[in-house]
Amino acid sequence: MNPALWGLLSAGAYGVGDFLSGLASRRDPALRVVALTHPLSVLALAFLAVSLDQPVPPASDLWWGAAAGVVGLGAVLAFYRALALGPMGTVSVGAGALSALVPVVFGLLAGENLTALGWAGAVAALAGCAMLSLTPGRGGKGTQGPALGLLAGLGFGLFFVLLGQAQAPGVLWTLMAARVASSLVVVPLAAWLVGLRPQAPGLMLASAPGDTLGNLFYLLSAQGADWPWLVC
Repeated sequence: MNPALWGLLSAGAYGVGDFLSGLASRRDPALRVVALTHPLSVLALAFLAVSLDQPVPPASDLWWGAAAGVVGLGAVLAFYRALALGPMGTVSVGAGALSALVPVVFGLLAGENLTALGWAGAVAALAGCAMLSLTPGRGGKGTQGPALGLLAGLGFGLFFVLLGQAQAPGVLWTLMAARVASSLVVVPLAAWLVGLRPQAPGLMLASAPGDTLGNLFYLLSAQGADWPWLVC
């Protein structure tokens, strides 16, 4: 499949998952939402990897995945908190634009070239982030949400850069390493600070697949993978 199509699927999955996660984080602390959804992602990815008989990638790829998971954890917590504070539309647009811009900047520094359309998109994303950061608010929570959203976008961008360094077959194992690393940090932290009993378990369960599929589709896009490669 064309990498651009994987990218579109990734954006769609993230969008649905982020919307449901934002709703869940208004009923439960963001720390609890992440602590309960990331272990579910580990189980789902492990089941798929074994069922599809995916080859285990080299240790270096698993370490890249683990590093991405720790960085992504901070981004997810900031993003869910930003969605809870709102406004949801401003937060999600700002985070999405910045998360797309960071890998572009990294690619340029690594010697990649952009088309004219790519440059236009990068400039538009940068301008959008600047306008969001300068938008006057009403103080307090009115400004906290967009600011946390931009911080989350930066973290997501770094997450994508780290995840993109894994280039060997076995994407499901790499993603599982990311979720194992984040779960090892967030589960005990949430148990200590906010507890693990959910107030909106249905929303949490509904939001979990969006994040997992978004990560999977992104990594397939970054590697230019196709369906036969996914299952071999």
